[in-house]
Amino acid sequence: MSEDNNSVSSPYSFGNNSRYPYYYGQGGRLVLVDNALEAVNKGSTTIGLKTPEFALISSHIKPTLPLVDPNEKIFVIDKHIGANGAGYIADIEHLIEEIRLQAQKHRISYDSSIDIRSITKHLSTYLHNYTIYAVRPQAASIIIAGVDENGIQLYRVDPSGTYLKGGGFAIGYSSDVALDVIQKGYDTNMNIEQALKLSNEAIEKAIGEKPVVESGIVTSKGFTKIKQEL
Repeated sequence: MSEDNNSVSSPYSFGNNSRYPYYYGQGGRLVLVDNALEAVNKGSTTIGLKTPEFALISSHIKPTLPLVDPNEKIFVIDKHIGANGAGYIADIEHLIEEIRLQAQKHRISYDSSIDIRSITKHLSTYLHNYTIYAVRPQAASIIIAGVDENGIQLYRVDPSGTYLKGGGFAIGYSSDVALDVIQKGYDTNMNIEQALKLSNEAIEKAIGEKPVVESGIVTSKGFTKIKQEL
């Protein structure tokens, strides 16, 4: 190969280094992770809210073909943890099974419930491993809600393995629109009914129509899935 050809910068190279053509794009961004995030942004609008007393997770149930049941959107991880996600449903369910297994291993090994930060860090490490080998990253972001000795907890984990802790998250389709609604309406003193209303309003604003929503609530007593009739 000529010297001139060596100096050509690929859109998937990191500066002048082309050793990792499938990893780095312009500005050092991880190309495959960015693609995974694009898939997340096409998924169901998904919400997480937390107050000192409870955490709420909600997901839009997209219309399906006639005679086809919709996929499950809210998942029980353990009696004190629930989760939902946006992205490819098979990837979401794969990640859900991974953290369910981790919660069971912890309970069997230590005869106690896993804390929320530990299960989040496990998922973070699991996802990060997909970014350092030549495999497809998981095209899913997960919101984890739970309660432990530190109180009510809410985390978001993205395909890169990056995780954030906070009081409100929105992922999936038009998540920026949904998050704007949440930020304007959020109140640490709101009750569960008010949180459900805010979550539904955020999803409705994001998708532009009245949504069908599945939700789950974490309180000091644990995690419970709830059905909404809208």
